[in-house]
Amino acid sequence: MTNKATLANGCFWCTEAIFKRINGVISVLPGYTGGKRENPTYEQVSTGATGHAEAIQLIFDPEILPYETILDVFFATHDPTTPNQQGADIGTQYRSAIFYHDEEQKQIAEKKITELNNSKEYTEALVTELHPFTMFYPAEDYHIDFYDRNKQHPYCKVVIDPKIKKLINKFKENLLQE
Repeated sequence: MTNKATLANGCFWCTEAIFKRINGVISVLPGYTGGKRENPTYEQVSTGATGHAEAIQLIFDPEILPYETILDVFFATHDPTTPNQQGADIGTQYRSAIFYHDEEQKQIAEKKITELNNSKEYTEALVTELHPFTMFYPAEDYHIDFYDRNKQHPYCKVVIDPKIKKLINKFKENLLQE
């Protein structure tokens, strides 16, 4: 049995690279969600006018990878306290958001957000949005596997490599064995 998760936490090149390395993830697809325009393009989403966020959609095996662990990785690998921004990426398309697929995912996400806010792990309150999933539009082919195809790209070296290192350090037991 598999399940689906849809998450937005900044640049989808980063989040795809992170979640592809987690045991129990069957597939990761970068794309767009949370907006009004049907079949948006990267150029349209990049303007911020479509309302979409850069996101990923995961197919995962909940027997191997519980949804709670997906959210642990999600929150640990981006800053959920900055509205509409991740590092130098600024705009609503880079917001932190969880698009839940059922009531159970919603409850787990609400609990996790409350726990993190109460833990004082962050100096600011979380701004992660929580919305029911509606539609996901896959990104253009050149965005798929961007990190693995372009590891020498400056963005990959400066932004994604440190996130991968953090993932390895914090979630070693959840990583795929190479």
